[in-house]
Amino acid sequence: MAVRLDELDRKILVQLQEDGGQSLDDIAKNVGSSKTPVWNRIRKMREAGVIKQQTYLLDAESLGFEACFFVLIRTSEHDATWQKAFLKALNDRPEVQEAHRLAGDIDYILKVRVANARAYDVFYQALISEVKVHNVTALLSMEEIKSTTMLPL
Repeated sequence: MAVRLDELDRKILVQLQEDGGQSLDDIAKNVGSSKTPVWNRIRKMREAGVIKQQTYLLDAESLGFEACFFVLIRTSEHDATWQKAFLKALNDRPEVQEAHRLAGDIDYILKVRVANARAYDVFYQALISEVKVHNVTALLSMEEIKSTTMLPL
């Protein structure tokens, strides 16, 4: 369910998406308001679930995570027990940055960030030892052309 936001709310959200660490004074100045109304709006958007968390984006490659794989998974298992085990296996692995259940020929797609191909193989072997999958295809990203967490407000 979408929350009703006015133009000032959207301006505040754009500022937070660009740099969540900037001060309330800077946000207020950039959106043409004062500090207290900006703080109240941020608080209300947090309470409404529009703002989920404040975090920092880290550069994966500078930290040694040079390989990004997109993993396509097909399974013949769809019962609740398998899904629970699969979800646990994904949540137990910090290498999995994203996981999506899909419509179409592929059941799931994962974004997996690791140091190299050997580290991916360790991840892969651990995953298939915990959950039964019909087919796994791993696609190595050669170059990240665009990546953003910003929503088009």
